[in-house]
Amino acid sequence: MAAAAAKNPKRAIGRSPEALTLEERLALAGKYIALELYSPATTPLRRIEAIGDSVAECSGQLSERGLDPTNFEFTRLSWPYN
Repeated sequence: MAAAAAKNPKRAIGRSPEALTLEERLALAGKYIALELYSPATTPLRRIEAIGDSVAECSGQLSERGLDPTNFEFTRLSWPYN
């Protein structure tokens, strides 16, 4: 999937960041991801809901899917083992 993840990062959507393989983390390092904010009322699964080169790109992807970007945290994927 490393080559596929580099060509189409959206293949990581719906997966937990912790479940990404080493090759996937290397291919996606530096990308921003959107994770739903945790609250005791919702207790969301920790999974990637959007991925892109900027927070604005992630917000746009969420909006296109009818999701409110203010309900998400945006994090940059770091290099593995940093």
